[in-house]
Amino acid sequence: KTEELTGANRTRAEILNDLQQSLKDKGLQVEIDTKTGVLRLPDDVLFDKGQWDLTERGQIAISKVAGAMVEVLPCYTTSNLCKGERSPHLIDAVFVEGHTDSDAMSGGMNNYGLSVRRAETTFTMLQRNQPALRGFLNKPEGEDGSAPILSLSGYGPDRPVDRGDSEEAKKRNRRIDLRFLMTTPSSGLDRNILRREK
Repeated sequence: KTEELTGANRTRAEILNDLQQSLKDKGLQVEIDTKTGVLRLPDDVLFDKGQWDLTERGQIAISKVAGAMVEVLPCYTTSNLCKGERSPHLIDAVFVEGHTDSDAMSGGMNNYGLSVRRAETTFTMLQRNQPALRGFLNKPEGEDGSAPILSLSGYGPDRPVDRGDSEEAKKRNRRIDLRFLMTTPSSGLDRNILRREK
């Protein structure tokens, strides 16, 4: 029972480590947080301050991320690109999350809008670079709840990774996170545990 509940977290950590190594091999440094399931892309790699269009450098970085995802993720989804043994722990979703600093915006855009636009731009560019990502599903096609793993969200300044107000802190908070969520056990074990805890 413990293995069923904790195995997915170990698998997620392996995915993040493999992605980080693949990106390092491609010349792109990223941060990972295996406890929260996050691969972090700093803002200054992707966007100019206050902008949502990817810079040329950002387009290259997202191309590398998309390539690494296609290399690493197939056997953790229902993708037919899996060449080895499919993992018993599948990815439920990968949220492309936009985040900003707390500085006020001008020109009619606010931080929430900016974070969503950046997430949309990144999401679109990932799939444009690797169309196969559209076919990475969390369950077999046609099965109840089957959906593409890629999704997006924007949080504006609400989830800072650095609570300081220095320019360096603000720079760290302006970012795109890829948050990996694993499927929950389907055997009813999670419901049994919840009943016992009541």
